[in-house]
Formats: sequence, C-alpha cells, structure tokens
Amino acid sequence: MSLPSSSAEEPTVEEHTAGEPSAEELSLARPPASQDTTASQDTTASQDTTASQDTTASQDNTESGETSPPTTGPLPSSVGPGPGVSAATHRRRGLPKVVGAILIVAGLLLLADAGVTLVWQEPISALYAHFKQESLGKDLQALDRASPPPQARQELARLHEERLRVAYLAGVLQRHAKAGSAVGRIRIPAIGASFVMVKGTGTSELQNGPGIYPETSFPGVPGTTAIAGHRTTYLAPFRHIDALHRGESILLEMPYARLLYRVIGSRVVLPTDVSVLDSVGYSRLILSACTPLFSASHRLIVFARLESTTPLGAALVRSQGARGEQAFGEEHTRLPPVLKARQRLLAPLVS
Repeated sequence: MSLPSSSAEEPTVEEHTAGEPSAEELSLARPPASQDTTASQDTTASQDTTASQDTTASQDNTESGETSPPTTGPLPSSVGPGPGVSAATHRRRGLPKVVGAILIVAGLLLLADAGVTLVWQEPISALYAHFKQESLGKDLQALDRASPPPQARQELARLHEERLRVAYLAGVLQRHAKAGSAVGRIRIPAIGASFVMVKGTGTSELQNGPGIYPETSFPGVPGTTAIAGHRTTYLAPFRHIDALHRGESILLEMPYARLLYRVIGSRVVLPTDVSVLDSVGYSRLILSACTPLFSASHRLIVFARLESTTPLGAALVRSQGARGEQAFGEEHTRLPPVLKARQRLLAPLVS
C-alpha cells in the first residue's frame, strides 16, 4: 500500500474557513491607524476645551458671587404631559386667575358706584328711573289731553265755580288713578327739580318718581297734600330739599290745575311721627324724604302753603265773556283731617 503523496494539495495559510472574513477584507474594513489617532486627538481636544470653558465660567461666577447649578445629573425633560392632561392642567391653573380678575373688576365697579353715589346719586337706579320718567311723561301728556268720563261731564255741567270744578276733578283722579301711574308734575325751581309724580308711596311707586300719599288730599282738594321722594336713589328727586328757604316756590302741575305753593318751614321728625300729615286750617303741601343722606332713621319734612290755583282743561268754565285761565286764591275754611289709620310710617322707607 502506498502512502499518500506529500505533494498532495494541503490547505495554505491564505485559505480560510468558509463564512469567516478574510484577512484582506478585515484590513479593508479597519480604518487606518492614522485616522483613529486623529479622531481620538480631536475628541480629547474638544473635551479639554469644554472642561476649560466650564472651569473659566465657574471661576467667573465665583468671583461675581453667583453660583451656577451643577451640570451633573439628568437634565429636566422638556417634554410636557400629553395634550389632554396639559389642557386640563392649564384650565385648573387659569381658573383662579379668571376668578381673581372678575372679583377685582367687581370691586372696582362697586367703589366707583359708591363714589358716584356720594357725589351725585346711585347711577344704576338713576338709569332705571330715567327711563321710567320718560315713559310716565308720555302717559301724563295723554292724561292732559283726555276728556273726563261721561258721568264726570254731567257733574261738571252743574258746577259753575272753577274752585269746585278743580276739587271735583282732583277727587275723580284720586279715585281712579292706579298705584304707580302718572298724575302730575312737581317743579321746584330753587333746586332745579322737575319730575313726574305718581300715585302712592310704596317701594315700587317711589322707584318711578315722587309719590303722593294716597291717605292725603290730591292737589286741588282742600287739606294737606303730602309727597314723598328719594334723596340718593332713583334719580334722587328730593336730594336737595334741605336747601329750600322760606318763600321759595313749589309748583304742582295737574291735568286740571296749576297750583303754586310757598315754603314756610321745615322740620326733622321720626318716621313714626305721622301727625305731620294731618290737615290744618289751610291747604298746604308737605315734602317728605329720608335724612340724613344714606340713612332712613329720620324724615325731613318741608312745609309749603298754597298761594294760588290756576284751572286748566276741563276745570275751566266755558262761558261767554270768560277770560281764559285765571288763578284764584285759597279759600280759608276749617278743614277736617283726612289721614287714614293705616298710615303708620312716613315714606320713603329707604333713602
């Protein structure tokens, strides 16, 4: 048997196991040593530069008294919560700010309202009363143009004296006017007041304007006519009646007559002193308002005496030779009291 020949082919060094990269491929894949060295040197130089800058900045901050936060440790994430959570969080955080702003604005408005009220009058109620006065003015114009009902015309046909016709028409208006409706106008030249009057002195009636006490006589009926009005709210029609002096005029314009009164005095009384509304021996006018300002603890009462009456409209006697509107003076007779028992407090109940 012959041995295998030594010249048989043997695997050489260059041969390699299948599936393994050859030395030549490895040499191609490996970067040159010079490049590795250069990259390492660049990285080292960059780190040295950064360290040097950090050291310099730290020294500068130390000299200036400032301390920079450490740069080690994880940096805070700039990524916030999801959209749903973020919106809810913003709403919760923004709600106190909105509420605070609303409260601040409300406080400023209240302060402004108080300041205007002190200097002038309460502005919100004044705006309401202004529109009510405009509406009542139109109602009063319609009342002035209206003819008396048939029954009243029959009664007027039997009355030939204007004084009696005025008193009769005043009684008709007092009986048929509804609470809070326009019945006439009050003018006080000395204080620049001119307001439509209403029937009644309740809270809602006095929000519309000065009101005639229903327990007293309507202007033109012999006796005491009493009118109440606010001093700080709802246009404050009687705010300055404390400035009236003896002899100054007060004019009441009714659909049937124009009545002129002269101030004769004033007095401060308790709200329970309803005796000031009693009838006396002459026709008079009483103005009633709260005092002091912004308080309803007392009532300021201004007294005025009837000086003259000028018939208007249906109160005029239409006869040949009549000279039109002519004023007549007061008839001096002893007048019975007309105060009803149900009146217990002088209006208005608020300032």
